This record gives sequence, C-alpha cells and structure tokens, in this order.
Amino acid sequence: VSLAHGRVRTLQRMDDVTLRDVTPDNLSAVLGLEVSPAQAGFVASNAKSIAEAHFEPKAWFRAIYAGDQPVGFVMLYDDPDGPQYFLWRLMIAHEHQGKGYGRRALELLVEYVRTRPHAAELLVSYHEGDGEPSGFYRTFGFQDTGQRLEGEVVLRLPLPDVSALADGSGALPTAD
Repeated sequence: VSLAHGRVRTLQRMDDVTLRDVTPDNLSAVLGLEVSPAQAGFVASNAKSIAEAHFEPKAWFRAIYAGDQPVGFVMLYDDPDGPQYFLWRLMIAHEHQGKGYGRRALELLVEYVRTRPHAAELLVSYHEGDGEPSGFYRTFGFQDTGQRLEGEVVLRLPLPDVSALADGSGALPTAD
C-alpha cells in the first residue's frame, strides 16, 4: 500500500501482470479501457484494434491484466516468416498508468517474441508530439532507425539470440 497524492492505493506485484486472450467474457471490459484525452491521438481505441486484428491473420493481441483486472491492451504483427516483429498497439488505461504495467507488459511481449521463429528485432512506431511515448520506448532499449512509416517515427529493439550470447551461466555478457 502506498500513499500518493493523499490517496491510499494498493500496489500490484509485477509478477501478477499477465497477457490474456480477449474473450467474450472480458471483451466489454477491454473495450471500456481508454487512455487520457490528451493521449487519444497517439493510440487507436481497443475497439478499432480488435476489429483490425480480426481482418489481419498475423495479428496477435492480448488484454493486459494486473491480477484479475484488465488494465490495457497489446497487439503485435506476428510474422514468423521474417526477422522483424512489429508492436502494433500498446495501451494502458489512463487510471492505471504510472504503475509499471506498460513496462511489464512490454517485457512479457518481448519474452513472447523471443520464442517466435527468426525473431531478430521488435519494431514500434509513434506519432511525434506532446505526450508521445518515445521516452518510454527508449528507456526500454529501443533505438531510432531513422525511418518513418506512414508519418510515424520507427524505433527498433534488437533481439539477440540469448543462447548464442550467454556464457553458459544464462547471463548476458556485460560491457566493462
């Protein structure tokens, strides 16, 4: 429990953050999740995302849960025939932002992408402007590609083959 701005709030353990299928049982709750009005221009609604996913065979989408509560949505362009995977959508509802759920969901997504055939990098794009998510992605390790896609800045997260980099201990080498 923490006291923030005079309100008591319960902190969620990050291992309680999960990615779950969107089903008839949770669809209404997922559709009801929204970002703040100031962020609405940066991410499509979950309704639009789910509709698009149903017409794209390579779309992989999940609800982001903190415990038993849906708090966000993630969608990936999952093409096992190529080395690039694309984070198509990531949203955390405005009332759940700042709690680490987005970062943990991204960690889970990267873990999933690492299991996919030929995965060498995860791409994401964003609209530039006040409130853009570039800082979030850059602190996670995404790098600028110098490219634009439909007017959006494209970032990449290299996904090295962990087994090839590990020294047998399961740890990645560090720079000294």
